[in-house]
Amino acid sequence: MQRISVEEARSFGVETKFDVMENGERRFRLNCSVDGSSYCRTVAAERGAWQNSHYHKLVSEFYVVQSGWIVYAERKEAELHMCLLREGESVTFKPLIHHNIFLSSNSVIHTIKYGPPAENDWFPSSELDKVTKHLDPYDLFVLS
Repeated sequence: MQRISVEEARSFGVETKFDVMENGERRFRLNCSVDGSSYCRTVAAERGAWQNSHYHKLVSEFYVVQSGWIVYAERKEAELHMCLLREGESVTFKPLIHHNIFLSSNSVIHTIKYGPPAENDWFPSSELDKVTKHLDPYDLFVLS
């Protein structure tokens, strides 16, 4: 096996990006600008928190729970749907579906974005934030 250098990866449109988000999550991203796909490993903070509600116009997102649990909220037209996912479970959000994720403390998830290439295909959903950000998943689901 031969290792690929960072420079060679960039020549194929592949970049890495590592961030600590406002809610304390650590995100480790692998982005491919050529086809618009990306992978992100998210490690939640010590205290569980909601992400920011959003939607995509062109790409789909596939979330997998590796450890801990998440609650996702999605809005299709005017209807709100919420669901608890535990280790090994997954969900896909298609384009134009407004969604938000609550990660339990120290949980780990994987997110894969796929679809046609699209620059800046992330749009905030303040309407869904108003509905979700104040909700406590511990009040909504039986969690152990």
